[in-house]
Amino acid sequence: MDIDLLRTFLEVYRTRHFGRTAENLYLTQSAVSARIRLLEETLGAPLFTRARNDIQLTPAGTRMLKYAEAIINAWNRARQDAALGEEDKVSLAIGASYSLWDILLQDWMHRLYGTMPRVSLQAEAHGPELLIRKLLDRALDVAFMFEPPQMAELEAREVASIKLIMVADRPSLTAREAVGSGYIMTEWGTSFAITHARHFPDMPPPAVRMGPGRMALAFLLHHGGATYLAEQMVSEHLASGRLQRVDDAPVIDRQVHVVYPLASERKPLLEQALSLMAPRQAATAATHAAEPAL
Repeated sequence: MDIDLLRTFLEVYRTRHFGRTAENLYLTQSAVSARIRLLEETLGAPLFTRARNDIQLTPAGTRMLKYAEAIINAWNRARQDAALGEEDKVSLAIGASYSLWDILLQDWMHRLYGTMPRVSLQAEAHGPELLIRKLLDRALDVAFMFEPPQMAELEAREVASIKLIMVADRPSLTAREAVGSGYIMTEWGTSFAITHARHFPDMPPPAVRMGPGRMALAFLLHHGGATYLAEQMVSEHLASGRLQRVDDAPVIDRQVHVVYPLASERKPLLEQALSLMAPRQAATAATHAAEPAL
């Protein structure tokens, strides 16, 4: 099967528009239609319902979606491995949730690049659902996330603990005052949300909700307010006085987990890579190395 047929199928699914798909893939709209028609003829089933301004997957298209993504992921990984050239070269595909790159993994990647020259690195940032799907499809060797999946096919263990502290753009705020007006609710996962609700059960709805910590920090610096951010993200702003710590707000710990396929042939390489984390993080990883999967 032509891999471009699957790419076109996925792009039509993403855009729900043949014209935008044509623009994104640098094709004519008739070429997009021809590719989808050929794929449908090959599979023997329609993949989309075509109504004006309303393109939806058929049941067959929905079933095909996960296979198309898996095939594209495997093809991209195969191309990467084949392009390594040198016999002793090996690839390591690393994924993480968006905020963890800023907080934990960027410095680690620099150490990997400088210390393990035979390793070809691939780094990606995704939400947890896509990270898990890519691990299962072997498009990623390893992923870092706050809340690991409970799946028999995947192994997970804690490698670090992130301290989240409440910071504000004004001094001398109490935690109650901070959450009372202009509060930014940064999304740090389900466990954080539960702990946060337990500490602040009567707080009014937040002024704004933000996903990645980087977005929340930028918003806080521009508009003011208060939010929970990782210590590593705000240390310079605290030192300069641009931000202030809300002293009576509780510190909320978030555990970071490394997740990888249970039967991964990259496990020895991964253990070597994990040993290059910062000393405290590496010690945490070593402590959990002998523990069973979570």
